Amino acid sequence: MLPDQFLPPNLYILPVNSAVVFPTLMAPIMVNVPRFVATVEEAISRQRFIGLLMIREGEVVDTTPCGELWEVGVVVRILKRLKLPDGSVNLLVQSVKRFKRQRIISEQPYIVVETGYLDDVIEQSTELDALTRSVIANVKKLAEVNPYFTDEMRLAMINAPGPGTVADLVAFALALPKKSAQEFLETLDVKQRFEMLIQHLKREQNLADIQRKINDDVNTKITTMQREYFLKEQLKSIKRELGVEEDGKEKSSRTFRERIESAGMPEEAKKIALEELEKFETLSEHSPDFNVTRTYLETLCSLPWSKETRDNLDLANARKILDEDHYGLEKVKERIIEFIAVRTLKTDPKGSIICLVGPPGVGKTSVGKSIARALGRKFFRFSLGGMRDEAEIKGHRRTYVGALPGKVIQGIKRAGSRNAVLMLDEIDKVGKSFQGDPASALLEALDPEQNHAFLDHYIDVPFDLSRVLFITTANSTSTIPSPLLDRMELIELPGYTLEEKEEIAIDFVIPRELDAHGLRSQHLKIERGAIRRMMLDYAREPGLRVLQQLVARICRKTATSVVEKKNGTRMQVVLKEELEKWLGPKRYYNEIAERIAFPGVAVGLAWTSLGGDILFIEATDVPGANNLKLTGQMGDVMSESAAIAWSYVKRKCTAELGLDREYFKNRDFHLHVPSGAIPKDGPSAGITMAISLYSLLSGRKSRQKIAMTGELSLVGKVLPIGGVKEKILAARRAGIVDVILPKLNEKDLTEVPDYAIKGLRLHFVSSMEEIFDIALDPAPSIIKKRPRGKIIRKKMRIRSRPLFA
Repeated sequence: MLPDQFLPPNLYILPVNSAVVFPTLMAPIMVNVPRFVATVEEAISRQRFIGLLMIREGEVVDTTPCGELWEVGVVVRILKRLKLPDGSVNLLVQSVKRFKRQRIISEQPYIVVETGYLDDVIEQSTELDALTRSVIANVKKLAEVNPYFTDEMRLAMINAPGPGTVADLVAFALALPKKSAQEFLETLDVKQRFEMLIQHLKREQNLADIQRKINDDVNTKITTMQREYFLKEQLKSIKRELGVEEDGKEKSSRTFRERIESAGMPEEAKKIALEELEKFETLSEHSPDFNVTRTYLETLCSLPWSKETRDNLDLANARKILDEDHYGLEKVKERIIEFIAVRTLKTDPKGSIICLVGPPGVGKTSVGKSIARALGRKFFRFSLGGMRDEAEIKGHRRTYVGALPGKVIQGIKRAGSRNAVLMLDEIDKVGKSFQGDPASALLEALDPEQNHAFLDHYIDVPFDLSRVLFITTANSTSTIPSPLLDRMELIELPGYTLEEKEEIAIDFVIPRELDAHGLRSQHLKIERGAIRRMMLDYAREPGLRVLQQLVARICRKTATSVVEKKNGTRMQVVLKEELEKWLGPKRYYNEIAERIAFPGVAVGLAWTSLGGDILFIEATDVPGANNLKLTGQMGDVMSESAAIAWSYVKRKCTAELGLDREYFKNRDFHLHVPSGAIPKDGPSAGITMAISLYSLLSGRKSRQKIAMTGELSLVGKVLPIGGVKEKILAARRAGIVDVILPKLNEKDLTEVPDYAIKGLRLHFVSSMEEIFDIALDPAPSIIKKRPRGKIIRKKMRIRSRPLFA
């Protein structure tokens, strides 16, 4: 080490961002910043000494000021310089001594500082010798795993002129982090340096131990796997020579071959299965394709290529089963009886695709199980609601990880029969996304002309679905694509009448809920009048779910009472007068009388996906400028119907009531359909809106308990509408007595049960003029005789039986 008098008092400074070059060590340095390349050239032209100071944060750039550098660094002597084509230089330097920046002399064009050189502080003691030996011992241990601790390094440590040099050598070999290296450089007390080194050496030793353990574990596993592999191969050879036993793979191959031969596959499917089996036999058990091929063969062999159940063709037995499980649903039962009759005459008929459409809770899903039981077939159901991926129907290709067949093939596989009954629930709620259109994928499965060779992406061979009986369910057909709807036979389940719901509650709902809650008939009895009152005041929906929930609530309260023995063993009897005690306040009220207390209010009938419902239409006038305002979330078609009704009524009032242009000029007319949060559309409210507007202008109130439906033309013709049965049932549930219908809808009464229209007065009209005197009270000065509607009175016999909950 050179004495201080041979070192320059002022130094050119080269900022660095790399590891510290501790004194007595040599290291290469790359300089690529033009400003500091010039600094190097200037230092070489002088005494070849230059000071290295590390930058605190960031990278070294042309504008790096001296204030961003640490104050303590090392002075180095430039031994070699190599200029590179890109203008940078590569230096080989030897570190000489520590120094501290005293004062900045210049920053432009070169950084020049006044320096104060620093000497090591060495206090000879036994503790220092012990620390030195401890460091050397740790270095020897690390020499096995750390490539920097070479034999040359250990030799240099032995020949080092002092303990400070030993500490610097070890610190350089450890490649300390930037801040730790700077802290070590600034520490002049050699004893403290050794203490810092021991901490870093311990950390390196711990890391080395963990690394060694990981390597040992990996080597042990590899050795074990290789040993097991060789032993298994030797065992296979021994068993093969002795003919004792075949291994798992050979056994699987033999089993697959037997299953392929006995599955009754078509020739094309059998050929592909045998090709896959040959591939399976050549694959190693450790190959990624081994399990993929095995799963594919398992799927092919599990499909019922030739298995089918024998149909029960006894019509009387089928009727008995269908009647046991469901009350009503005559159209569905008739269609199944027809299917069995055709199956009796023709032994190889095509399958059928039936779509049951109706509101929730009418038994669409449960009827599928009854159909399968009546036919003696296997049954499988899956829901299409919310399905957005085409692969859910037609399967994933085997190139994907975790690929599976589609729902149709999975259903056939689980049913274990190629003539099973498959129920596709909620087909109207199929989604659509960037992953494909599941509804389009269903076209092939539900088309009788195509499904004899249905191609699933996973099995990739045609499968015959022509013997499958497909049953789909939907709440509405409006969201089902037309090509898909065209392939299905629609059977509508419009909802139950009060009489039907009453019988179903007695025969099915109440006994089932009693059993579900652990009750017996001696615990609870619900009177027939209470059931009827529940349907009118609490459960007006077309189906039975709400009614079932209400019965379940009564059963829970009864079960609590039985367990607590509040009433001993006395039977709980639910009377219609006590329903509020059991079920709380009423949900529905007969508000028709209150709503039509003023002119301008009329009652219409509407069809929804949940069944029929009544619809109030209100009209009023306010000061304005002869505008018609429509509110209540009316759709485009309904808004056009309102405009037609307004034009017709305005012309009629001008001609008959003497309302001139001045009367309309200063008024706005507002037509509103309550329940504004629910969108409404369709033309069937045309005559109701006309009656509402005419009632407002003429001052004649609408009659009580009368409702109407029909499309109105601009010249006053009443045109036919749809959903007649649902609307009549809704009118009956709401307590309506008179119903006005288009004359052309009279033919639709054949679909309405006799007991559903018992006591209703049905008025069939063909023009708007016929409706005014039927629907409105007479004017004070004109008393007209109310025309009598068609009164239909038909008897319905209901068996009397004890009522149990």
